[in-house]
Amino acid sequence: MSEYFDEKETMSRTKREAYQNKRIAEMVRLGFERSKRIRSIFQERGMKPTDIRTVRDLVKLPIISREQIVEIEAEDPPFGGLCDPVAQIERIFTSPGPVYEPHLGSEDPLWARAYKAAGFRDGDVVLNAFSYHMVAAGLTFHGGLNRVGATVVPSGTSGTQQQIQLIKDLRVTGYTGTPSFLKSIIDKSREMGFDFARDFNLKRASFAAEPLQLSLRQLFESEYGIDTYQMYGATEVGDVAYECIEKRGWHICEEVIVEIVDPATGEPMEPGNLGEVVVTRLNSIFFLFRFGTGDLSCIIEEPCPCGRTSFRLNGIAGRVGDAVKVRGMFIAPSQLKKVAERFPGIAFQIFVSRTGHKDILTVKIDVKRTGLDRLALQAQFEKIFQEICTVKLDAVEFLEPGALKDDAKVIIDERVWQ
Repeated sequence: MSEYFDEKETMSRTKREAYQNKRIAEMVRLGFERSKRIRSIFQERGMKPTDIRTVRDLVKLPIISREQIVEIEAEDPPFGGLCDPVAQIERIFTSPGPVYEPHLGSEDPLWARAYKAAGFRDGDVVLNAFSYHMVAAGLTFHGGLNRVGATVVPSGTSGTQQQIQLIKDLRVTGYTGTPSFLKSIIDKSREMGFDFARDFNLKRASFAAEPLQLSLRQLFESEYGIDTYQMYGATEVGDVAYECIEKRGWHICEEVIVEIVDPATGEPMEPGNLGEVVVTRLNSIFFLFRFGTGDLSCIIEEPCPCGRTSFRLNGIAGRVGDAVKVRGMFIAPSQLKKVAERFPGIAFQIFVSRTGHKDILTVKIDVKRTGLDRLALQAQFEKIFQEICTVKLDAVEFLEPGALKDDAKVIIDERVWQ
């Protein structure tokens, strides 16, 4: 059995460039025909579809941020005019904002390349601890595992004790989810009297949605014998890159075009220089060109010893804008604005920190109006915040009136990844 998902992963770079140029030109042609938003973008710039013939021509099109997707989908629901209106869509996912995303169909090997490279195969029983509720994560990761022959246990966001029961009873061999949740499962198993390395069969894990800290990777691999891998993607564009057995950067998937651009100008960066990751997913349904992820990385062009010939991303160095990812979910300025609209008598500031391997979310509230019941306010704020941002607050602190200036940054990420 081949160690690669398909022959595309070992194409010569000349062949891959020709393949990508052909696919991007076809996607532009279809997008212009079928998407009113794309026609509008081209017409505003005095462009024709034939102006985009190669990947390098994409720079002629604007970068679209997540915040802009929220806006255009609100103006023209559900997909902002970016979708083929007559396409047969299997599922529609949603993520905070809200952003609505059409599933691109079973032919797209979403996440399968990553799982193949991580060593998941026929015979593996894999615990999928990503949410299956509304968001793309659970079902798309599930599909990727199925594509490589694995049996999936759709545990989703069940509690740690139930996850341990499943791992034990079903002889689970693999895990996919966030690294912090796997650490929580292991910690809970110790409380229950188990020796995780000795008592269970779980020896392989593939992570997404939050960074894998080096210290945590070393703990998983040296103490528990779990071979760990990282995957990278975004709900708007699916899987983008993944680690192979060499673990020297993330191979870019064959279904995406990745650019590294100057966040200020949108111009391409030289190979090896840090810039924003901009992604176009090649497909014939959802014509989202040049999605700005807000993540910072750089390209590795040197060949990988694993034999895959794609360029690699050198991990993620940080974020461009104010949106941050907490426990696998983004908190965006648009969401915080909605929270603020529900509480006209206050100002607040969100702090993201990290204790051990857990994200800690704290809000500091400046009560600008007298006579408010703080206990009632706290309970209501926690409730509304979780409803809008889909992430639970860990702590609420009250400040002296006037402590927050009008131009204060709304969200501050204090985490240090090492």
